[in-house]
Amino acid sequence: MKGFLGEFKDFLVKGNVVDMAIGFIFGAAFSSVVKSLVNNIIMPPLGLLLGKVDFSQLFVALDGKTYPSIDALNKAGAPAIKYGLFINDLISFIILGFVIFLFVKSYNKMKRKEETVKSPTTKKCGECAMDIPIAAKKCPYCGNTEV
Repeated sequence: MKGFLGEFKDFLVKGNVVDMAIGFIFGAAFSSVVKSLVNNIIMPPLGLLLGKVDFSQLFVALDGKTYPSIDALNKAGAPAIKYGLFINDLISFIILGFVIFLFVKSYNKMKRKEETVKSPTTKKCGECAMDIPIAAKKCPYCGNTEV
C-alpha cells in the first residue's frame, strides 16, 4: 500500500497536476471575464441591433402562464426553457474556446521553436565530410585523427 501512496505523491509533485490545477484556476477566472464581456459588452449592442432584445430575458414558460420577466418566473418557481441565457452562454463558450485555441496555438509554436534550437550532436569530418559524433577523436569512415 505504501508503494501506491508513494506513486500518488510522485504523480502530484511531478508538476503535471500542479500545472493542471493552475490551468483550472486561470480558466475559471478567465471564464468569468469572458462571461462579463458577453453579458455586458457584446449582447447589449447585439440586442439593440435586433430590436431592443434583452437576451437574458428570453424564455418560454412551460406551465402555460405568462411572466413579465425572468425574475418573476424564478420567484414563481415555474419551469421554463431559458433560451436567452443559453444564447449568452453559447457565445461565451465560443469566445472562450477561441481564446484557448489561440493560447494552445502560440504555445505549440513556441514549443516547436524550442525543439529546433537543440544543440548539434554531430560534426563534419574535415577530410571526408561525413557526419560523426561530436565526441569522436577519429573519423570511423576515413581514419582522420584531426576531427
